[in-house]
Amino acid sequence: MQTPDAIRHRFARADALLGQGRRAEAAAAYRDALTHQPGHAEGWFNLAYALRHDGHFADALDAYGRALDCGIDRAEQVHLNRAVILSDHLAREDEAESELHAALAAAPGYPPALLNLGNLHEERGRRDDAIACYRRLLSLGLAQTGTHGYQALARLAGIERPATPQDPLYRQLESAARSPAPLEDAVRADLWFALGRMRDALGEHAAAFDAFVHGKHLAHRGHRPYDPERASRLTRALIDAPAGLSLAPSASDAGPEPLFICGMFRSGSTLVEQVLSAHPGVATCGELELLPRLVAGALRPFPASLGWLTEARCTALARSYYAALRVRLQAEQRTPRYATDKRPDNFRLIGLIKHLFPRARIVHTVRHPLDNGLSILMQHLNPRVFDYAGTLADIGHHYGEYLRLMAHWKALYPGDIHDFDYDRFVMEPEATLRSLLQFLQLPWDPGCLAFHTRQNTVRTASYWQVRRPLYAEASGRWGRYREQLAPLVDALAAQGVGLPGWQAPASTAG
Repeated sequence: MQTPDAIRHRFARADALLGQGRRAEAAAAYRDALTHQPGHAEGWFNLAYALRHDGHFADALDAYGRALDCGIDRAEQVHLNRAVILSDHLAREDEAESELHAALAAAPGYPPALLNLGNLHEERGRRDDAIACYRRLLSLGLAQTGTHGYQALARLAGIERPATPQDPLYRQLESAARSPAPLEDAVRADLWFALGRMRDALGEHAAAFDAFVHGKHLAHRGHRPYDPERASRLTRALIDAPAGLSLAPSASDAGPEPLFICGMFRSGSTLVEQVLSAHPGVATCGELELLPRLVAGALRPFPASLGWLTEARCTALARSYYAALRVRLQAEQRTPRYATDKRPDNFRLIGLIKHLFPRARIVHTVRHPLDNGLSILMQHLNPRVFDYAGTLADIGHHYGEYLRLMAHWKALYPGDIHDFDYDRFVMEPEATLRSLLQFLQLPWDPGCLAFHTRQNTVRTASYWQVRRPLYAEASGRWGRYREQLAPLVDALAAQGVGLPGWQAPASTAG
């Protein structure tokens, strides 16, 4: 029988391990402490946190449930965390929505739950429901809702585009972006990006560009800047790493083959996945963390670890991937040939993919370099992950490194990588789609061209774009920003990247 002091010491040790970021050890310590005091609600909550951030999502849900059973005093936060796991990691959107409603029942007007519920409605294509959530949050007042209210304003501005600069929403957004409120840089950046997209839609391109640049400045301020030399070293290390094994691991028991969709961010990967989602031979899983989690954990230091991978180790890692994929697909009512893993930055991991899945097919999305770079500038991307996205010059350098690496992969695996050209698709949709389906050895299905009618969940910044019929206005958008794109053009030229259709703007000097 443990004394109360001994039990407190066990929980204190677990808390210390969690604070040090040693989550696996912390989880074991919490489990041990909870055997002695199973009614400790905070212990269950902290165990759930450790499990969630280590990727043990089902166990985390159970631990959060135990925290609720023990009467934890912030039930709305527990329901919110459960909703994030259910929606972001397990594709159980109906249950996630129920958890968010439970959070609001526990704490009516709880801003994080309203914001997340609005986001979930957007991902599911429920425009009116999303607007209602954001407007309800804004009705509580920005002073009361703080960060969440400002984020809701930026989200609302992305759905309800004003017809003129005199629109009240436009004026409210511009006022909020310039307000003296003590906002985090990332939140204020959201406002400036939303303002930039409004100005772009209104044809105010110079003002829109200024808003995007200001948003990037705020988003990247205080973060480690992009290091071109470091990026080039990583490219070289990936090129020099051993190629994939010649024998296929016997890891895939009955189930779909993984289909990897990758390329530059903002190059059309969400569109490709949405198009394929309408095919009966394809199940879509969105942006999975499975490979990046391997690289950050079991395969550290990467890519050097590829040099000592055995076939047995590859088989074990592939089996763990398939097991996680099956969890993601547990609600699937059919047995498709493929399950998509759509992470654009997996272009860096094609060598790893071919180690684990030698027969894997890879869809590589491409678009005009200037449109791609401009679209990255227009998007608020996490600077800790996308350090290159802060300036046009850095975007151009990163693009060159990406092309160099893709040329290497194509030389190694020439029959397994298919370029899906966004610009060609919007001009010749059927021919482009037929070529893709032929590569995947799938029969033609005209329903794929009605992708915009799908009632599925889309979890990227492109979720409203792929709810529309195919449109061409984003192809060639760079022409409207010709005068502002000189740093991108120069950086791409320095990397040897060709620019179809580019012509320098005429000089205005007298």
